[in-house]
Amino acid sequence: MKNLKSISKFMSLILRHNPGCVGITLDDQGWVEVSTLIKAMNKSGKNVDEKIIKEVVATNDKQRFTFSDDGLRIRANQGHSVNVDLKLEPQTPPEFLYHGTATKNLDSINKDGLDKRARQHVHLSADKVTATKVGQRHGKVVILTVRSGDMAREGHEFFLSKNGVWLTESVPVGYIN
Repeated sequence: MKNLKSISKFMSLILRHNPGCVGITLDDQGWVEVSTLIKAMNKSGKNVDEKIIKEVVATNDKQRFTFSDDGLRIRANQGHSVNVDLKLEPQTPPEFLYHGTATKNLDSINKDGLDKRARQHVHLSADKVTATKVGQRHGKVVILTVRSGDMAREGHEFFLSKNGVWLTESVPVGYIN
């Protein structure tokens, strides 16, 4: 299981942030051939095959990856810092969404709101439990409530990734409780 976690983290690095680290290029929508990914990962010292990649995709607790309908390509569902177009359609969010973060980030958030930083979107959760899990990775957790319904009515776009993460460009301070 520890090896699968290591492989999953390496896949996240490749498919979300730095495909060039293993010498591959993602297409405009973030896809790469599974066979290309396997060859590149093996060249980089990971011993993977199609069965292992399928197991990582199936067992990843955050469902970070998805296969194309024909099973020949793979991509990350969201969280990219490389420029890709996931072809997500705008969605109407629930009235409230949640963002888990660390208390050390509150001063910046209270001043500037939630910003995507190096990523393509701000990530929001539909429930506090998920937001808590996300926030715990960064330190002492605090859960922010985002008035997403108000944001949407006032023209902000929201997208829902395949794995249930709500995405938006930014969250201005006035929408955060």
